[in-house]
Amino acid sequence: QVQLVESGGGLVQAGGSLRLSCAASGIIFSINNMVWYRQAPGKQRELVATITRGGSTNYADSVKGRFTISRDNDKNTVYLQMNSLKPEDTAIYYCASGTTALDRESIEYWGQGIHVTVSS
Repeated sequence: QVQLVESGGGLVQAGGSLRLSCAASGIIFSINNMVWYRQAPGKQRELVATITRGGSTNYADSVKGRFTISRDNDKNTVYLQMNSLKPEDTAIYYCASGTTALDRESIEYWGQGIHVTVSS
């Protein structure tokens, strides 16, 4: 049974930091590309950051320079370090995995999501 379990969310003031973690089980983590998405109230789900099986990263323009995605293959975990948080970063954050491409249609598994709220 595949599980992607997010943790580390919560309430933080603007300008603060949070680190999200996503622990994977039931997949061969090292061959998976890992992705963080988010969905704000009333908005579509959007891609936040990606990290390939080889460690290459990419970010949405809205988070570039503030967020960092990383992975630890020994711990089967992907992280999202979020700094200089803004109220517009408020959303449910989802971890996702796939073994082929990085687009949404190639996602094979999703986490249940975790709330991040940034107060002004």
